[in-house]
Amino acid sequence: MKKYLLYIVLFFTVVSCAIKRTIVEKPILFDAEREQLTLEYMKDRYGIETPTSTIAPKMVVLHWTVIPTLEGSYKAFYDAKLPNWRPDLENVSGLNVSSQFLVDQDGTIYQLLPETTMARHVIGLNHCAIGVENVGGAEDMPLTRKQLKSNIWLVKYLKEKYDIDYVIGHYEYTNFEDHELWLEKDASYRTAKSDPGERFMRKVRRATRKLEFKSVPKK
Repeated sequence: MKKYLLYIVLFFTVVSCAIKRTIVEKPILFDAEREQLTLEYMKDRYGIETPTSTIAPKMVVLHWTVIPTLEGSYKAFYDAKLPNWRPDLENVSGLNVSSQFLVDQDGTIYQLLPETTMARHVIGLNHCAIGVENVGGAEDMPLTRKQLKSNIWLVKYLKEKYDIDYVIGHYEYTNFEDHELWLEKDASYRTAKSDPGERFMRKVRRATRKLEFKSVPKK
């Protein structure tokens, strides 16, 4: 009987590991205004003059929104221009914050922008980074195990498609200040970040160690 139960457990373990996650299209507004704001951001912040907002991804940056709902998080990213609730960034650029992906608490992965379209989610590195936002992250709404699994799956998926060298938490972005990928011109333009948490990142790295990502530079 015990041997039979063991076979059942192994069967469901294999099946669960073989389940392919899907990406749900949920595009945010990317009109002519957002395109122009993105091109201006790339020129003003990075010195990149280009006719399109296309990027060549070299890293994946994991975040949390600290907004408790999917729709609230989606709404925050939707418009092209930065809303009034971010006056700390308004003088830097009118381009709204966003990311390429948004992961809900139940693990559902939503794609907000094409993977190779620049999104504003990490200072100094937007030109080469795919952003993954996770709904929640506040003390009363921590990131979930389902979100963790989806982030791990998404990192592996993106590594298969692109020449990704780094997977980092948002809180690690300033470690790249002296790195060749860092392009931010303004030495005073920094914001303190803690997302998505060190524990979350340790688990992602443990699960993706076979992909041999490069280590985050030491400060």
